[in-house]
Amino acid sequence: MADVFYYVGVDVGTASVRAALVTREGLVKSTAEEPISIWEPQSDHYVQSSTEIWEKCCTVVKEVTQSVERSQVRGVGFDATCSLVVLDQNFQPVAVNQDGLRERNVVMWMDHRAAEQAARITNTGHEVLSRVGGVMSPEMQPPKLLWLKENLKESCWNTAAHFFDLPDFLSWKATGSLTRSLCTLVCKWTYCPPEGWDASFWTSIGLEDLLENNFFKIGSVTCPPGSPVGGGLTQEAAADLGLDPGTAVGASLIDAHAGGLGVIGADVKGFHLPCENQPITSRMAMICGTSTCHMAISERPLFVPGVWGPCLSAMVPGMWLNEGGQSATGRLIDHMVKGHAAYVQLQEQAQQRFPSTGENIYTYLNSHLSLMAEVKSCSAVDLLGSSLHVWPDFHGNRSPLADPTLKGMVIGLSLSQTLDDLALLYLATVQALALGTLHILENMKKAGHDIRTFFLCGGLSKNPLFVQIHANATGLPLVLPDQTEAVLIGAAILGACASQDYSTIQEAMKKMAKVGTVVQPDPELQSFYERKYKVFLQLFAHQREYQDLMNQK
Repeated sequence: MADVFYYVGVDVGTASVRAALVTREGLVKSTAEEPISIWEPQSDHYVQSSTEIWEKCCTVVKEVTQSVERSQVRGVGFDATCSLVVLDQNFQPVAVNQDGLRERNVVMWMDHRAAEQAARITNTGHEVLSRVGGVMSPEMQPPKLLWLKENLKESCWNTAAHFFDLPDFLSWKATGSLTRSLCTLVCKWTYCPPEGWDASFWTSIGLEDLLENNFFKIGSVTCPPGSPVGGGLTQEAAADLGLDPGTAVGASLIDAHAGGLGVIGADVKGFHLPCENQPITSRMAMICGTSTCHMAISERPLFVPGVWGPCLSAMVPGMWLNEGGQSATGRLIDHMVKGHAAYVQLQEQAQQRFPSTGENIYTYLNSHLSLMAEVKSCSAVDLLGSSLHVWPDFHGNRSPLADPTLKGMVIGLSLSQTLDDLALLYLATVQALALGTLHILENMKKAGHDIRTFFLCGGLSKNPLFVQIHANATGLPLVLPDQTEAVLIGAAILGACASQDYSTIQEAMKKMAKVGTVVQPDPELQSFYERKYKVFLQLFAHQREYQDLMNQK
């Protein structure tokens, strides 16, 4: 057994930490998951604990590696949400809220407390904004840092000595190295290789103190994802994780980008896809869970209004990345379904239908919609959504409008609140999210991207209705991975590259990412979705009109 080697991928998502033990061929041998706490001390403030997150990382890694020898684990890779971790000069947590609870030292990615700071940064018109779609998002780190300086100067800002993106915190915790991944710094912090930090930007927004000691607090040394970090696991981290000291650790990725690595490079020969025999630039990775990220890569920089990037070497070394996204997808579906008057009835019906199989409410809703379509003689479930329309920006619009102030809309409601009505609202919400993806896709195409196939992963990719509607609405085939845990595969690819068992990320992707199922669009629904898309865009136009009317003096 000693000549069989493995890699460990660790994924820190919004609400849980997961790990997988993965073979050289990309097969997942075991997985483990632990929940992590989220606190909401006030509206739009979401915080976590880096201490708890690391403890949960150690728990899951020990669990997935318990059946193999330590020497068989060749490398470890981490991915995480792009949350902001604050530590003092002794690398101890610093509180990021007025409550002063030190352990709560992580400003989460979805924390929108810095919306006003983000708007001010956008209004500077600084040239670095061209690489984030022209608009600074409150989900990026500069506005969050500015908020901390302006609101917690004594208790946080003056005490802080290290600001990490969460993926970089994990690689530091594992190796003791302060080297940052280009993925995090380029995508969320405005770093631009090869020039590096733009001092004029930080000065223009009032954060000139970060220039001190060659930007030491936010990162002076960088490397591409998958590069070996430090000397591998330190003695302390190895003991925490149950692995050998010196085990290779790859420079980390943001969680969505790890999902992109886990799917976008798969060998598609024999699947008759339009991206076959085409460069990898003809593919888009969609990582869909609590939120959704749309990843497209190019050989030259492409500037897409309202879409983040172009970012060099942020996912695939040497390639430029554009990242579109929707701030609330799985979270929006849950919000719409669980807030409906018929939700309790739905739970009861789902429990009766699937008493022992563990199937969830969405499996029940999907089957319920199929029955409704049969009763109404609809040739496809999609057609049930012809008179109910949703604008899905309940948590603002990340792309392509880049407007965090936008709100959600539902058009076509009646007084009825039956289970059928709940099912239709669920359907209309999924359709709206798919049309939002089409909106992003069209803007990327206008800027020069030639996307021919989607590659999906994440929790929502396991919902067949969500997947089929995205194929139907965009008119493009969707590829689902052979291994359902594509984000963990992506993290493991980092470990494989750091161990130097693979010479490049591209080589590792091709060998470790595999095609599972291909979902084709239904051509008979093309005209239906063309009409529904026109309605979708009208909802946005009307919302702008309403806002303008109400803002008149």
